[in-house]
Amino acid sequence: MLMKKELNSKKPVKTDKEQFAEYIKQLESPNYQGGSWHLPENATPLEKSKYEVCREILVYQRKKKISDEKLAKQMELTLAETEDILYYRIDYFTLDRLVFYASKLFSPLKVRMAIEVKKISKDAHASVL
Repeated sequence: MLMKKELNSKKPVKTDKEQFAEYIKQLESPNYQGGSWHLPENATPLEKSKYEVCREILVYQRKKKISDEKLAKQMELTLAETEDILYYRIDYFTLDRLVFYASKLFSPLKVRMAIEVKKISKDAHASVL
């Protein structure tokens, strides 16, 4: 019966693109509280590093097939704090805290940093006088 009702409803059916655009708009809203946070387009090296640590923790959880609760216990965090990590809410943590939590999962933990120097073209500031 429910399917008949949906077929007879006069609401226009949204395309996948329209639904996706609505979803993105919701995620980008400054008032949105749920779900994963995405890394900003112009993310700083610090934001990228924190995001990477969160990603490694999530990969660990998926490979080991453990629950959020068990992961929280291993890192000695509350479930809410653990979910913040799993949903990439990087603004809630400092890098040193994230590395400390990761060290409880990965033994020994090895952190690497790659420094890349970008070359700036000589013409980059030519028009500024």
